[in-house]
Formats: sequence, structure tokens, C-alpha cells
Amino acid sequence: MTYLDYNSTTPVDTRVLAEMLPYFTEHFGNASSHTHAFGWYANGAIDKARDQVAHFIGAETSEIIFTSGSTESINMALKGTFEAYHTKGNHIITCKTEHKAVLDTCAYLEEKGATITYLDVDREGRIDVDEINNSFTEKTILVCVMAANNETGVLQDIEKIAQITHQNEALFMSDTTQLAGKLPIDVNEMGIDICCLSAHKLYGPKGAGALYVRRKNPRVNLIPLFHGGKHEFGKRSGTLNAAGIVGLGKACEIAAQEFWDTNMYISKLRGFIEHQLLEIPELLINGSTRYRLYNTSNLYFPPLKDGSTVFSHIKTKYAVSLGSACTSANAEPSHVLIAMGLSKEESENCIRFSFGKQNTMEEIQILVTLILSFYNLK
Repeated sequence: MTYLDYNSTTPVDTRVLAEMLPYFTEHFGNASSHTHAFGWYANGAIDKARDQVAHFIGAETSEIIFTSGSTESINMALKGTFEAYHTKGNHIITCKTEHKAVLDTCAYLEEKGATITYLDVDREGRIDVDEINNSFTEKTILVCVMAANNETGVLQDIEKIAQITHQNEALFMSDTTQLAGKLPIDVNEMGIDICCLSAHKLYGPKGAGALYVRRKNPRVNLIPLFHGGKHEFGKRSGTLNAAGIVGLGKACEIAAQEFWDTNMYISKLRGFIEHQLLEIPELLINGSTRYRLYNTSNLYFPPLKDGSTVFSHIKTKYAVSLGSACTSANAEPSHVLIAMGLSKEESENCIRFSFGKQNTMEEIQILVTLILSFYNLK
């Protein structure tokens, strides 16, 4: 089976694995054990990884908090901000196409007294920045908009949104999970106050991630989600996953060195499949084709008159997605595509192809032939 679901997760790079392995056996110490060499060595590895992650996004090392991944980071950020700034206000602005980690957390905060504005998107999946500007109130404390959508790859105008947010004296948070490793991130140039990433989205291990929290201009305060040891600058208690964090750091280092070459290679694969499949009548590319990640293609395939679908035709040979892996257990249609104006029936006939550096042109050519044969076009 050929894997084409890289937005869901990625295989661990062999160089990342090699860096991690000693921390399962030889260097197994607890990084918080400060009285012996085992702890010192693990702590040194954590410090190195913190430097690598900070460099990767243009941050200071003291602004990086290690977590288990972006879902935890998002919960920490949203709940922690709401609690820390409740005396200023209770209003949060976000978007209908955000990841469920954001939407479900916002729904929880509404039960706790938060007022949430959910911004619409257009047919291309983009936010109207004027709508953001009109959504602020005197109680707005945070705007949360993802940089790149996990289902469509659509990119938002993060710098402009951040500028508007700061003009309205609120904090700006962005879920950069899908952007990390695919396009450069500089939190200062982009105006991001809080963001997150997961190692397993950029050829690192599952169970390791980071939360960036700005420490100056403005200094962001978060109430901790976990208590019990005051680890990670008092923001995230718990024994650190040294092996996973080492893997995250190495994955960030490799991505920073290689993503331009990877970008060029993978964009050719995506360009080839879309160009070839546009031969299919009524096929649609979901989302902006101008503002989009180079590795993601979300396509609507018209079903045949007998109801058979492209997905049923290719699913035994190609690992692809009908939506977000995090919500695939649900029978509901994609909330992202519905927000973009697709009907339930249309959204159920959409497939997300997300390509990675281990894919080959031969694999894509075979897939194109298989899909076109479904429509008797080849």
C-alpha cells in the first residue's frame, strides 16, 4: 500500500530515530534529577532540543514549552489564556475551519463563561480580514486562527490577522502544526504570540510537541493546565519525554535545512496529479489554489450513477484521508468543507491527498491511471 496521508502523520526520519535511541537505554535519566550525571545528561539533551525548536521558529529558548503534541499545547494555550486574562475579558475570536482541538476546547470554554466568535470562510477557505476587524469587542482577549488547514492546506494571511489583533490590544495565537516543516515560521515577523507544533507532523516521533509562548512585547501569561513539580518554567508539570523531545529537536533541525528542496520535489508530485485529474468532468479542487501548502490536494470526485466512488476504488492500494485523522471516528461530514459551502453529499465524495518526501513520481502516475480508469478515461 502506498502512503499518501502525510498530513495525518509522518514516518520517523532515520536520522531522528538514531538521535533518539540512546535516550531509551544508555541515557535514560530523568532530566529533573539534578544530583547525578544521568539527570545532567538528559537535561543537556533537553536544552539542545529547546535550542533547535526555538531556532526553527525564530523564538527564544525560554519561550519553548515541551508538551505531548499540539492537542495538549492548544488546550494549554486556550484554557490558560482564558483563565489568566479573565479579569480583562472573556471574548475569543476563532474560525469555523479550525482543527477540532481548537473548536472543542472553545466549546468547553463557552460552558465556563467564554464568548466565542466563529468566523466564516469563503469558498476558498479563506477568512475575510474585515470580518475579523469587525468582531472585536472591549472584552476580546485572544484571536486564534490556524496558519495552514490540515484538510485543505489553505493558508491564512497570518501576518495581517496578527496586525489587526494587536491593533485591538488582544493576543494572537496560531495553530502552526501543519505549517511546521513545510514553510518557514518566524514568530516575530509573523506577529505570533502563541503557537504550537507536533513532532510527528515533520518526521519526528508521536507524543512530543512544543508550545511557543511569547515572553516580551507582549509578555503572555498562561495559567498551567497541569500542576505537580513546576517543570517547564512552571507552565507544564510532569517528567519530560527526553527521547521524544530529542527527536522533535532533530526533526526541526533537519526540516530547517531541507524543506526548500523537499518543497520543490513534493510540489511536482502534487502538480502532476492535479493536472492529470482535471481531465475528469466536474472534478473540483477544494480550497484556494494560490494560498495553499504545496503538499496537500483536497479533491471532489463526482460519483458514478451507480453510487460507486473513487475512494472505494483506490482504498486497498492507497492510504488517503476523507478528512482529518483526528475526527475520522465520526460519521459526520468534514466541518471544514461544510464551512466552505460544500453540501454533505459533496463533502462525502472528497479525498485528501497529502504527499511526503518518501513518495515517488511512479507511485503518483500509477494512482492517476487507477483513478482515470474508474471514469473510463484511460
